[in-house]
Amino acid sequence: MKTKSIVNALLRIVPAVILLQTLFFKFSAAPESVYIFEQLGMEPWGRIGLGIIELIVAVLILVPKTTWLGALLGVGIMLGAVLSHLTKLGIVVQNDGGSLFILALVTLLFCLILAWQRRSNIPFVKNLF
Repeated sequence: MKTKSIVNALLRIVPAVILLQTLFFKFSAAPESVYIFEQLGMEPWGRIGLGIIELIVAVLILVPKTTWLGALLGVGIMLGAVLSHLTKLGIVVQNDGGSLFILALVTLLFCLILAWQRRSNIPFVKNLF
C-alpha cells in the first residue's frame, strides 16, 4: 500500500475504533459511563441514545461513500464531548488521567480532517469549491 492509502485508512479506522470501543461501556452501563451521563443529566437515555448514534457514525466513517457524513456527525458529537469535559466534567474524570478527553480530541481532529478531505462530496458545500 502507498503511504497516502495507509494514512487515509488510518484516518477512517482510528476514530471508528475509538467510537466502537466506547459502545461496550455505554451499553453495559459501566460505572464510569453512568457517572458521566449522570453529571450531564442525561442518564440513561442520553447514554444509550448517544451510543446508538456513535455506532451509526462509526459505520458511516468506515463506508467510503458516506465517510463525509460520518465525519460531520463525528465532529458534532466530539465537540459536544470536548465542551462537556471543559464545562461540566473536567479533563480528568474519575482518575482516568484525561484519557477520555484525549480520545475525544483525537476523534474530533480525525473527523475534522476527514470532513475537509471529503468536502467536495458534501452536497451543500461541494458547489463552494
